[in-house]
Amino acid sequence: MKSRMKVAVAVAVTAALAVPGTAIAQGRLFQPKPTEAVSFITGDTASIADGVAIGKNVAWYKSSGLGPSAMNTTPGASAEERYIPTDVFPGGTLPAGVTVTEAQGINALMRIGDNLEKAGLSYDDVVSMRVFLQNPAGAEKMDFAGWNRAYRQFFANTNLATGATLDVQLGSTTTRPMVVNEARPSRFALEIENLPVNGWLVEVEVDAVYPQ
Repeated sequence: MKSRMKVAVAVAVTAALAVPGTAIAQGRLFQPKPTEAVSFITGDTASIADGVAIGKNVAWYKSSGLGPSAMNTTPGASAEERYIPTDVFPGGTLPAGVTVTEAQGINALMRIGDNLEKAGLSYDDVVSMRVFLQNPAGAEKMDFAGWNRAYRQFFANTNLATGATLDVQLGSTTTRPMVVNEARPSRFALEIENLPVNGWLVEVEVDAVYPQ
């Protein structure tokens, strides 16, 4: 079977710690202490980090790949629409500008949050993320913009310099984020031909670091 994969984004990580001023010492890149994770973030409002340095004694958690839950039982819902989270969008009805990928992304990230909680972690402990996106039915490419709106509901929605919460987009509406979180995980996104569950447009896997 022909498989096409496109790297949409390949960048890096979080822990929401400041990078030391002497990032290069003794001729090599900054090296973290054994028990710390240090994020390299460019700018106060960047959505992703440039990289993360993780010490050798840091305890971390790796999730399985998770897609959205089949929550929408509305009669006539398509395979993709079945994964619209009805606790966020009652009746599976999407507000103006919200795409199915965006809704599924919110659904998948809510599942990620549940997984993290079971492991004694939260969204702000996430340091890296891998995202797999499938084209919506009839579309020529993945809906990265919709996915990114979903991402900003849970990550990178504070100003690191001031601590102020940033408004985010839900479709074409500006709103407060669902989860206020300063973390900027490292991230890549791939467009793939088929995800493992019929109707999934989004699958997400994360790594998280246990707080000291």
